[in-house]
Order: sequence, then structure tokens, then C-alpha cells
Amino acid sequence: MPAKKASQKADKPAKAAKKLKNVPFWIGFDLGGTKMMASVLDANYHVLGFARKSTNGSEGAAKGRGKIVKAVHEAIEAAGVNPKGIQGIGIGCPGLVNPEKGLLVFAPNLGWTNMALRKLLQTEFKCPVAVLNDVDAGTYGEYILGAGKGARSLLGIFPGTGVGSGFVYNGQLIMGKSISAMELGNLLLPGTHIGSPVFGTVTLEDLTSRLAIASQAGIACYRGQLPELDKKTEGALRSIRSKALANAFRSGDDAAMIIFRNSIRYLGMGVAMVVNLLAPDRITLGGGLVEELPSLYMNLLKEEVERHAIPELAKGIRYSIAKLGDQAVTAGSVAWLRNEKK
Repeated sequence: MPAKKASQKADKPAKAAKKLKNVPFWIGFDLGGTKMMASVLDANYHVLGFARKSTNGSEGAAKGRGKIVKAVHEAIEAAGVNPKGIQGIGIGCPGLVNPEKGLLVFAPNLGWTNMALRKLLQTEFKCPVAVLNDVDAGTYGEYILGAGKGARSLLGIFPGTGVGSGFVYNGQLIMGKSISAMELGNLLLPGTHIGSPVFGTVTLEDLTSRLAIASQAGIACYRGQLPELDKKTEGALRSIRSKALANAFRSGDDAAMIIFRNSIRYLGMGVAMVVNLLAPDRITLGGGLVEELPSLYMNLLKEEVERHAIPELAKGIRYSIAKLGDQAVTAGSVAWLRNEKK
């Protein structure tokens, strides 16, 4: 075989492998009804890297498990850390969980039941795993690191695909013996809703979640009452997201203003029930819609709580917008894991 001519270019040397950072890190995982996110956090809760995926619960639990594992691997790669440095994983889930067994018991907006998340993640990553309700995790994160720092008790309210709430009292999450609690969105109220499983009743989240608001907005689009929103989304439920809904409200369209005001008033009634039962000294609000319309949610909710709660219990409550944003669940689940190990 003839030798290469001297004029021929030598093969380029292969690029050196990127040096991985040998640091201890934790994975915080937010398993949302619409999207999931894995974040790599250092000892000071700084985000070193993350990965996002759509959840699409209708694709089934088996595909969901695969996505969860893949998202964690992608987040570790994005952070450029040595996988051997993993110290633990905290995962917040939408729905009822059994923290002791590490089970996602039931996620109504995903249709997933009895998913053994601790076993799944421990088998793959060989580290401690904490499984929490997502709003419990978010509320705990705000209590330790965000808007609730210094509070004795904190009620977290997060309207999203559903309506979640969490309550921290003296540093402890309020939970049942073997299952998560504070399912505010599933309070049954007298009313009518053609999708209600129990005739003559409606759940609070049927009236107050982002999904509920988007559903009513879709009907308004069909009726020609929200022309700009219809033009941008064609009235498709999956396309009517928080930013689009907030823009419809800001435009001053009557239909959007009525939908939002009614929704927040119902939410205020639900929160007033919790105030009467647990008397929190702080309430923090989070989620995409709240972040888009903070003043509307803060002011109208406070007004409705004061209207419906016992005055002596409502007096002096401090209201705030969650500070941790889309890292509330990831940071909170890791904070819980780390504090429980102490």
C-alpha cells in the first residue's frame, strides 16, 4: 500500500475529554403535571446544571420512568460534574405520595399510580432518595431558603395544572402518618361541573387552577370573547399557557378579567378555610400564573381571605410571592433530604 504523500494533512488529534468537576452535589427533581426538571445543586443550593422534559402523563408510567432517569443523567452531564459525587436525590411529585416507602401513590393529572420512585432512582444512581409531594417540597424550600425564612408557620399555595398547598410548622411539614396531606385543591364544594365525578359537587381546583382558567378561556375563544388569545392559540387547551392568559387579562378583555377574578375569589375562600384551621403567620404564593400577575393574586386573595376567615386569625398574616421560582421544588426536596439525614 503506497505511503501517504508528505503534502497530505495529518489526521486531526481527537479533542481532549472535558474535565469533570469533582464536587459533592445533589439532584433536585420537579415532576410537574406539564413538565419535569432535574437540577444539579451544590452544597449552597446553587444550580450547576439542569435538564427539562415534557411530562405527557398520557404516554404512560413506563415511559415516564424512563424520562425521569434520562433527565437526571442529562442534568449531571450539563453540570459537568463527576457522577460519583452524587449525594442524594429529592423528588417532588404532583399528587399523593408515601414518603416512608418512596412511592408516588396517585398523580391525578398524570394518571400514574403506585410508582416506586425511590426504588427506581436508588437502583440507577446508588444514593439516598426522598420522595415528596411537589408543593410540600416547594413550600419547604421557601421556608428554609426563600419567602418564608424566619417564619414560625408558612402556608404555600401554588396554582398550576392543579392547585397544590403545603404547610410547614416549626420546621416540620404537615403530613399524615404514611401519606402526604394538605390537598387543598381537592376540597369538594357544592356546585356544578360536568366533569365532576360526584354529581352536585366541584373541587376547588376545578375553579382555580391554571388548567381550569385555560379551559374557560378556551370556551371564551370559541365564543369570540377573547380574539387576541384565540389568534395566538386557536383556543387549543395545551397552547393556553400562563403568559398567554396573563396577556389576555392585561389587555382588559372583559371575559379574561371575569375569569381571573372569579377564580381568585374562589381560591381565597379555600385559603380562608386553612387559615381558620391552622392560623399561619405567613402565606406565600407561587406558580406561573402568580409570577405573571403577582399584584392581582396577592391583593385579591388577601381581600377574600379577610372576607371569609375569622378576623382574629386573618389579622397580621404576611403575604408574599415565592422567591425561588422554578427551583422551589428542586431546592426544597433537596433541603428536606439533607435535613432529614441530620
